[in-house]
Amino acid sequence: MAVAEKLSEVDAYLDGLQHARKAEIETLRRAILDAVPGLRERIKWNAPSFGLGDDDRITMRIHPGDRLQLILHRGAKAGADDFFRFEDPDKLLSWAAPDRGVVTFRDADDLDTKLTALPEVLRRWVTCTTR
Repeated sequence: MAVAEKLSEVDAYLDGLQHARKAEIETLRRAILDAVPGLRERIKWNAPSFGLGDDDRITMRIHPGDRLQLILHRGAKAGADDFFRFEDPDKLLSWAAPDRGVVTFRDADDLDTKLTALPEVLRRWVTCTTR
């Protein structure tokens, strides 16, 4: 029942969301959930966030309203000096910190282009950042 409640929280949030890129947000949400089965979603930072259990690993950044990004992170207590490395052969990520990657979607066409490589990146990110 907890998973259904979390889904309802996100569904309710998105139902009430007025955003210029709402269709892309919903496409991205579905792509994330399809790419990594078993992720739980909730609202964090006023946007959908995804992880295993209570540990978020993928969070959308949708504000301001013209923005659509995915923040790939290791949680609130990730060590910046632990030599973490993540291979990104498709060059989807820019690095906000050594352990925090950002995927930016400029527009719907950019999202469509990146959806080919994104699922594998998300699977690997969750796998290598979850203990």
